Amino acid sequence: MPKIHVIRADGSARDIDTPAGTSVMQAVTAAGEAGIVAECGGSAMCATCHVYVDERWAARLPAPLPNELEMLECTASERGPTSRLSCQIKVSAELDGLVVRLPERQQ
Repeated sequence: MPKIHVIRADGSARDIDTPAGTSVMQAVTAAGEAGIVAECGGSAMCATCHVYVDERWAARLPAPLPNELEMLECTASERGPTSRLSCQIKVSAELDGLVVRLPERQQ
């Protein structure tokens, strides 16, 4: 089972075992992490599941679709070069060890 390495806004970290095919948003919220709100439930219609993908992993992800890029303009915390909506990142064996950092706030 792939693992996601989640770094909270305060710098503490946690590894989350995630079934392949699950979005990062689903995995993090199911694990009880408070750093993702996910108001729209994963349909890329809000920006409350914003994460910063570690630079070493960002190039391994599929490019964001136009609707994701549009929603990233609405993030509560500053958008960065590796900002993504976690609902649009599907976990796979190739992403085992993916590192994401949660922003200070989502709303």
